[in-house]
Amino acid sequence: MCGIVGYIGGRPALPILLDGLRRLEYRGYDSVGVAVMDSDRCAPWIVKTRGRVKDLEEKLAALRLDHGRGYRDGHCRERRDGTGTAGIGHTRWATHGNPSDVNSHPHTDCTGRIIVVHNGIIENFLPLRELLIATGHTFRSETDTEVIPHLLETYYYRQGQSDPALDLVEAVRKVALQLQGAYALVVMGEEEPDHLVAVRKASPLVIGLGRGENFVASDIPALLPYTRRVLVAEDGELAVISRDGVRLERLADRQPVEREPFEVTWDPGRAEKGGYAHFMLKEIHEQPRALRDTLRGRISTDGGRVLFNELLPPVLTPEVLRELRRIAIVACGTAAHAGLVGKYMIERLAGIPVDWDIASEYRYRHPFVDHRTLFVAVSQSGETIDTLAALREAKARGAQTLTITNVVGSTLARESDWALYTWAGPEIAVASTKAYTAQVEVLALFALWLRQELGGRVDMPPPMKTPGEDDEPARVIAAVQALPEQVEAVLKKEALVADVARRLAAHDDVFFIGRNLDYAIAMEGQLKLKEISYIHAEAYPAGELKHGTLALISEGVPVVAVVTQEALREKTISNIQEVRARGAHVIGLVLEGDTETARHCHEVFYLPRTVRWLTPVLAAVPLQLLAYYAAVARGHDVDKPRNLAKSVTVE
Repeated sequence: MCGIVGYIGGRPALPILLDGLRRLEYRGYDSVGVAVMDSDRCAPWIVKTRGRVKDLEEKLAALRLDHGRGYRDGHCRERRDGTGTAGIGHTRWATHGNPSDVNSHPHTDCTGRIIVVHNGIIENFLPLRELLIATGHTFRSETDTEVIPHLLETYYYRQGQSDPALDLVEAVRKVALQLQGAYALVVMGEEEPDHLVAVRKASPLVIGLGRGENFVASDIPALLPYTRRVLVAEDGELAVISRDGVRLERLADRQPVEREPFEVTWDPGRAEKGGYAHFMLKEIHEQPRALRDTLRGRISTDGGRVLFNELLPPVLTPEVLRELRRIAIVACGTAAHAGLVGKYMIERLAGIPVDWDIASEYRYRHPFVDHRTLFVAVSQSGETIDTLAALREAKARGAQTLTITNVVGSTLARESDWALYTWAGPEIAVASTKAYTAQVEVLALFALWLRQELGGRVDMPPPMKTPGEDDEPARVIAAVQALPEQVEAVLKKEALVADVARRLAAHDDVFFIGRNLDYAIAMEGQLKLKEISYIHAEAYPAGELKHGTLALISEGVPVVAVVTQEALREKTISNIQEVRARGAHVIGLVLEGDTETARHCHEVFYLPRTVRWLTPVLAAVPLQLLAYYAAVARGHDVDKPRNLAKSVTVE
């Protein structure tokens, strides 16, 4: 949520800021703005607007003077040259105050000389605002952010009769220590134009290193056209960013921080649309590659063992594993649906009890967690604030911690004891697709790895069901290896799904049903549909229909039935008959050759056969396409749905 871009160097900052903001659009936002330290030595030039980056560009174009000789600005000699070489930009997702020009960032103090962009939430902004108003400050916006420049003004210009004014770095430090909440901020000052000052507290912030220029941003894609050398700021750190270098120090005690930058190795071209109409469609089609990349090097050459070099002793030792009494999988949104699949797989394949929780609820119950618990966080970005808070709670209770994420060096990865990466590449669309299937793949491998490393637990109760063929490790490994080709086969039937989706788009309500693993994928299917098409969609365990949901079924209402678990097929067919008897139009996702289920459905999409644990990967693809084409048919912005953000970094 929200995006920050900052630049200081020798080039005009404005084009770099606009380009960086475009590359952060996937994070979700409702307004945008930039501030540039212009070369004519006026107060910094600020332009902002409600809407998209293109709306800001149109506003700038309207301000451009004839013959390209700068821009109109009534605040400074009626003209701006627009060539300043330092600046900051921001995309805002409203949390305090409506989306509007005045609430957009950047924000300034009373003098207009201190400029701030900020991600996150300042939890104590109300008492700070009241105090500032009482001492004569005038606020222009409704945002929590605006208290920051006004506090900076207090320390920078007039700390008090007996106290000297602070320089910008020390003023930022003093203010940051007063702020409560999770945030990242970047500050620019007219009187100290040779550096930017940035602070991170529980909200992502990365620094790009160039030659004679440096950058700061919320996420790596904003930096990639300019540099691949990146520093990740840690929680509680302050950065002073100048043209010649970057100085990192601890916020609390000013201690210098030495950290080696890392090289971004993935291709920035993978974050472009590549000929597809939308990023989401491109990312759906990238799933075979994402699955191959995530699998690479994780199966032994003889195909008999799972290899997680990240977890080799002395990292995750057999002694630690044997001590485990439970696993807790905690996540939000799509990652939570992948985690639910992981729960089923680990319990059956590894024989370890698994709790599954939505991260935003985890801290507010009393989870049974101790040193014999392995806490597994699942997050595409590795920055999801609720998941991070849950992980910190589990660590405080003594749990071992593991993160499954798509972003190397993310906060969750750094704060966990261990990390497993999904090598899916950058995911730009707000609606997650390839990250989900890669997460399920990693969780399947992790379940198999636990089984092989434990060598069979004798201290756990036996499973309720006797093992079947689908539980044999060699069979599951072979099925994982076959996934990329099977997903490619599903994608070849895209036109069939698109045809169904266009008809589905005319409806206002859609229901998804399934049992066991099919319920987990039904949950993911309904989330995809409602988040981008804005069609009301709900998922229910098929066996729960009689407990209330049948009251909502009437003539013509679409019901998507996921039927891939053969042991539960007859029961699910019975549920399909129940909704058909009430007039539902049934769309079935079934395995190849399952003519029995197909004859009870009005429309059918066949999936390649695989072990039961991996059907959530194959079933996800047509459900993603169904949501995509329904959203396109309704004329919606598929990549940036309203009110949503790619990375949820506020509670």
